[in-house]
Amino acid sequence: MKTAVLGMGLMGSEIALRLKRQGREVTCWNRGAERAAAARQRGLHLAPTAAEAIAAADLTLLVLSDAQAILNTLFEGGDADALAGRILVQMGTIAPRESHSIAAHVAAQGGEYLEAPVLGSLPEAREGALILMAGGDPDLFERCLPVLKELSCDPQRIGEIGQGAALKLAMNQLIAGLTATFALSLGLVRHEGIEVEQFMSLLRGSALHAKTFDKKLDKYLSHEYGAANFPLKHLHKDVRLFRRVADEAGLDTSLIAAIEAGCIRAESLGLADRDYSAIYEALTVRSS
Repeated sequence: MKTAVLGMGLMGSEIALRLKRQGREVTCWNRGAERAAAARQRGLHLAPTAAEAIAAADLTLLVLSDAQAILNTLFEGGDADALAGRILVQMGTIAPRESHSIAAHVAAQGGEYLEAPVLGSLPEAREGALILMAGGDPDLFERCLPVLKELSCDPQRIGEIGQGAALKLAMNQLIAGLTATFALSLGLVRHEGIEVEQFMSLLRGSALHAKTFDKKLDKYLSHEYGAANFPLKHLHKDVRLFRRVADEAGLDTSLIAAIEAGCIRAESLGLADRDYSAIYEALTVRSS
């Protein structure tokens, strides 16, 4: 399949480069000129418009910031035939209801839609080791597998449209929860003057340990959160989205609301574009 990738953010550009290294013909597009120029410098082919990128491909991967960006990109031009006969695969973090809405818009134009959000960061994208959670028609999933297998070692169909999106939100909620609760534990350990390495050694030997604790520890200890693969503002977006969806499901969202408040405070400290672990600064320094 000839493939297009819409969205040249951190993840989108790495996905496009991965497919190109696998020998695929890839056409890319990005709304903003700065990221488009950066993608060209990395050897990617950029189409002038999203419609031209889609027209050049059999399958288009959507790696855009949110559902509204997808709707604006695909449908604001009002070209009723733009998606006819095309396959669109949505790879970002959006709500199940939003995914259903986009699927209906795509179908109305004669296209096919699969949701396939991914879990992982830039190293996993480069290595084709993303965790991929698809939702949609089983036959369409099978037809997309040759491309999906170049991005994920074990792409899985979770169920119908909306179920892949819901599972991705569940996963990202765990990112937020683990990060916030570890930050609080580490904050208390440091406040009481306990040796951090002794704490970590005991933690690593317990059922409580998660790999992300070690991956983020140096950032907490140094208070340096640069070179963000997943910035705090994106974590905040996902936390806010999870809270909305969980509210609709009748779940108690008081815990996630507290984490969202921590994200807001961290952003007020100027940390929005830093690594998401910067929420530590909001949770371990008492606000005045």
